[in-house]
Amino acid sequence: MNHDTSPARPAPAPPRRMLRIVLVGLAVLGLAGALFVIRRPLLMSAPRCMAGRWHGCYDTFNGVVLMTLVTLPLAVLLAWVLASRRRAAGVPSAWRISLAEVGMVHGTVPFVWLTMMPGGGAGVVPARVSLVPLRDLVTMGTLGITGNLLVFAALGFFAPMRFGALASVPRVLALGAGCSVLVETAQYALSLDRVSSVDDVLVNATGALLAGLASRRWWRTTTEAPSHTSAIRAAA
Repeated sequence: MNHDTSPARPAPAPPRRMLRIVLVGLAVLGLAGALFVIRRPLLMSAPRCMAGRWHGCYDTFNGVVLMTLVTLPLAVLLAWVLASRRRAAGVPSAWRISLAEVGMVHGTVPFVWLTMMPGGGAGVVPARVSLVPLRDLVTMGTLGITGNLLVFAALGFFAPMRFGALASVPRVLALGAGCSVLVETAQYALSLDRVSSVDDVLVNATGALLAGLASRRWWRTTTEAPSHTSAIRAAA
């Protein structure tokens, strides 16, 4: 009887694992490339931001982006604290819930802040409304469309992971559209020298939907275990 004494070959890495490694690597490279491109504008705003000056920091795009990046470690730390407390209380999916809560706030507030920045004629120029679909889309340009897609992208990505009631495609789309309508209405009511456009609502809602579809595998279902508060009460 012959016995195969050759050493066993190592099992190949699972395709999904390799795909995740590739995607993470591409994301890191993309982020590093984006930071390299915008490093000079961000550094120009750094002295004013570090000095706590409102003008030149919190009222500029570069300043808001810089402060968003600076506070990212704090957001990660907050998510870790929340997840640790939930895990101690026996809450399932503690990390996912905590990351979702922090992520949808940290990723949405800066963009909403940018959209609410007043223009040069705020309070003087009459409020303007554009209700014709797709008319303003042509004039947005690539940068404008990309920015509008990102306004509620974090909300669309993380909200279904945190709230089971939002874990459906129509509801994510409605969430993005509803939040966008509120922003456009506020721009009009406050006379911020911005055009309240229906195209902004369409693109904002599309961005939330696309981001939501990207996180669909992690959406929270209504059949999962109770929330943090319920778990603490049960433990008590």
